[in-house]
Amino acid sequence: MCCPSAAGTGLAYRSGDNEAMTGEVVRCGHCGQANRVPAAAAGTPRCAKCHQALPWIADADDTTFGEVAEAAKIPVIVDLWAPWCAPCRMVSPALEQLARDLAGKVKLVKVNVDTSPQISQRFGAQAIPTLLVLRRGQVIARQTGAVPLAALRTWADNALAATG
Repeated sequence: MCCPSAAGTGLAYRSGDNEAMTGEVVRCGHCGQANRVPAAAAGTPRCAKCHQALPWIADADDTTFGEVAEAAKIPVIVDLWAPWCAPCRMVSPALEQLARDLAGKVKLVKVNVDTSPQISQRFGAQAIPTLLVLRRGQVIARQTGAVPLAALRTWADNALAATG
């Protein structure tokens, strides 16, 4: 298996010990307003000032995955990664850009397979990065290995089109 998240862009949730549930401050790409975005919520995050959709990026682990990923009302891109994996570090910025581009349409959930072995086992991840698109907790698309942003965009667009 392979890889981690790149240096934070201010948009990703970085947590340990379930801090992901408290949320992260995200600056709106449209108006610059700082907004607290929780890792789990009933709706989708919007800017408090201009009401534009905000990127939703969260960390989850074996304990929080159900609430953070499976309970989401929108499709979820799951990134199964590890800190020591170079391809994971390479794909992470592209995934975060994809989450920004698809704000309001998808949620990106990052799962460190070293600290969350049950999730990687559940989804049969034999290599990392392994990317999944979940809809209502069900896998509708899978991608293994690091690919450039354009390929990720095509993969995500096809998966989202299939979900209706």
